[in-house]
Amino acid sequence: MREVLLINASPRPDASIGYQLANELVDALRVRRPELIVTRRDLGVATLAPLDDAYADALTRRTPDTAPVFALSENLIGELERSDAMFIATPMHNFTLPAALKLWIDHVVRIGRTFAATPDGKVGLLEDRPVYVIVSSGGFHRGARARQPDFLTAYLRHVLSTIGLFDVQFVYLEGLVSGAETVKAEREAARQRLLMEPLFVGLASA
Repeated sequence: MREVLLINASPRPDASIGYQLANELVDALRVRRPELIVTRRDLGVATLAPLDDAYADALTRRTPDTAPVFALSENLIGELERSDAMFIATPMHNFTLPAALKLWIDHVVRIGRTFAATPDGKVGLLEDRPVYVIVSSGGFHRGARARQPDFLTAYLRHVLSTIGLFDVQFVYLEGLVSGAETVKAEREAARQRLLMEPLFVGLASA
């Protein structure tokens, strides 16, 4: 493993439990692999520009990938292509993913570049790699305590598979507005869940 892509979608990265957990595991990986390159893309702070008319027109006209209109998209796709594994730390906003993460998706899911349109549907063009999605929510959306739906998981799994990423593991931090004890328990449970993954087996806390 040479490079890891770490995406934060929280507008408050310093306070994000999910982002803290992702950084903890990445730092532990770097202890094992000091040469590991970590690319951090902080979507909550450096918000991406939405797709505009020029971009849509370029897609329609099958404009070459090297055209300036695709410069940001190419940069983001390049970060993804270089990574051997990816972390996404995201809150759940209004039952689904935040706008900042949706903008990243809009830039990297591109016809003819990361997926092909075929008679049988869309086919991903990227090589598969492990993707770990840490989802933080103030309430509960799973199990007996669920009081809200979850439209994030199914959507994100489907859209990542569209570009060829099928090895996607979700870890949840729920009830984070329920007090310090809940936050501590949820973080430790999520951490232990991730440490069961092949990439992290044997890792100690950084």
